Amino acid sequence: MAEVILEGVSKVFPGGIEAVKNADLVIKDAEFIVLVGPSGCGKSTTLRMVAGLEEITEGTIRIGGRVINDVPPKDRDIAMVFQNYALYPHMTVYKNMAFALKLRKFSRKEIDRRVAEAARILNIAELLGRKPKALSGGQRQRVALGRAIVRAPAAFLFDEPLSNLDAKLRVGMRAELKRLHHRLKTTTIYVTHDQEEAMTLGDRVVVLKDGVIQQCGAPLEVYDAPANRFVAGFVGTPPMNFLDGRLIAEGGGVFFDEGSARIRLLEEQAAALVRWKGKEAVLGIRPAAMGTHGEGRFAGEDNVLPAQIGVVEPLGEKMDIYATTASHPHIVARVDARRDLAPGGKVRLHLDMRKAHFLEPGETGQNLTRELNV
Repeated sequence: MAEVILEGVSKVFPGGIEAVKNADLVIKDAEFIVLVGPSGCGKSTTLRMVAGLEEITEGTIRIGGRVINDVPPKDRDIAMVFQNYALYPHMTVYKNMAFALKLRKFSRKEIDRRVAEAARILNIAELLGRKPKALSGGQRQRVALGRAIVRAPAAFLFDEPLSNLDAKLRVGMRAELKRLHHRLKTTTIYVTHDQEEAMTLGDRVVVLKDGVIQQCGAPLEVYDAPANRFVAGFVGTPPMNFLDGRLIAEGGGVFFDEGSARIRLLEEQAAALVRWKGKEAVLGIRPAAMGTHGEGRFAGEDNVLPAQIGVVEPLGEKMDIYATTASHPHIVARVDARRDLAPGGKVRLHLDMRKAHFLEPGETGQNLTRELNV
């Protein structure tokens, strides 16, 4: 087990393509940290630099206090689990798991002990005599995990290990990975494009865009207090709604004018945005923080958006309605499924302003009221 530290780490590919830009990150001993972001954001490149599979253009990487910039991958004391399992097809499960230990000249007794222990932890003891072609996708993934576990490394590196599994199996394997981490307490860096996977697995989540770390924090912190518009829109399903408008002061109050409605700010929001009065801003609100009249906290006539329903998606007790306002073509609200709402109908959407965010305009505009949501 070990702390992993990245200091000013960058990667520039031929042609001047910057895949990772000046990344600073401290991963604590025994921490499970998840790198998440859209395709091409630099998450896999960052992982591969830690593994030694990509050279660092600038910066320093330390594992357990040792600078490993020029250390070969096999000597970095890490174990990597890949998306495609990377099992040897001609070897049995036992031989796949034992292979790295044999190369390191471990005794047969110690190899047997480690393989048996890993197989017991992963519930694959009965598979040790089989070859990969006789295994399901989930079983192959467990074998790949077992091959990493037997090495007892300082850190595990996972590169989208569940992406080849079906939805139900992915959910089950997420729980297995979490239980495994609680048991082994090994420092883990996990890469995924699936923000739901990131939120359920990580002690902390690192959100990247265009090679730049946008935010690093606990899952609920990233969800409830996103640093900027990109993070707010990337984390959460369905994504956060963004309304463009202007902040105005009127009659002793401060309002957000989105064109078709005026939304009254809470006192603490108004105080935090004193310098933004009269300026353009973006109101961000999650679908779950919107509802219809009569749903619990949604009442009165304040902070209402008149909208027309386009699509209704039933989700059991809740349903998502996709609607338009006079000023915004795409609004999603997650409401009580018992509401009598249908495509083409009118609806008045109430906003829970305690869950609202105000952001600077632009794709990565800063969250101006983040401190109120921390």
